[in-house]
Amino acid sequence: MANYAKPLPFIDEDNKQYWYYCRQHELRMQKCARCGHIRFPPSIICPACHSMDAEWTKLSGKGKVYSFVIFDRAYHESYKDDIPYVVAIIQLDEGPRMESNITGCSVDDVKIDMPVEVYFDTVTENISLPKFRPAK
Repeated sequence: MANYAKPLPFIDEDNKQYWYYCRQHELRMQKCARCGHIRFPPSIICPACHSMDAEWTKLSGKGKVYSFVIFDRAYHESYKDDIPYVVAIIQLDEGPRMESNITGCSVDDVKIDMPVEVYFDTVTENISLPKFRPAK
């Protein structure tokens, strides 16, 4: 954990709660208090109804692979030992889509609509990254 050399997320006022919950190993996203739309990435306004009232709701962490790419080249030096690796768009069961890595299987086993579940990779004292693996 102390030697984590890969790029880290930028934490700001809009997303600090999201990253706080990730540190707790919980996948939470904003849910509009007016219309119920669950949004990601975090923002101050609901894109569906423009309300500014939201609560952080815990999600199941389950979803399916919506799209993915297999990286076979390190576009950042710190990823050279991970080649090949998968970056995917995950369609969460609750509606939002998010980008993450798929691990826990061969890159050749990743398929569109493959069921996945979240886990958290604690990479520093303050950052736990949500990643996905095949659902059990």
